[in-house]
Amino acid sequence: MTDPMREVLDRWKAAFDGHQVDAMADLFTTDALFQGFGPEVVSGTDAVRAYYAAVPENRTADITALTTYTIGEQVAGGFADVTFRDTAGWEAPVHLSLVLQREEGAWRIRQYHVSRVSSEH
Repeated sequence: MTDPMREVLDRWKAAFDGHQVDAMADLFTTDALFQGFGPEVVSGTDAVRAYYAAVPENRTADITALTTYTIGEQVAGGFADVTFRDTAGWEAPVHLSLVLQREEGAWRIRQYHVSRVSSEH
């Protein structure tokens, strides 16, 4: 079995860096839970699509997958370090955790959570 985290993160990065909003939304299950930078947890591909549509087009992401786990053949997850950047010098390092579900032969994100990395507690 290939590494589900790396597979999904590679597709996610390509879609994010290309500001391909529909491709981003397609990476998620229809009932996905999503916690991005906003204060609210949202659910579903329409909410995910709206979130990514609001991200400025000049943003990219650098990703380091840290760990992957699998539960049987249909569920996986893991953690990654991601640094979001833009061309103006803005930067936001985060920890990303994903829960993945295999649907119709493809891994999709069922739960997405970012936590900003800070030197303060």
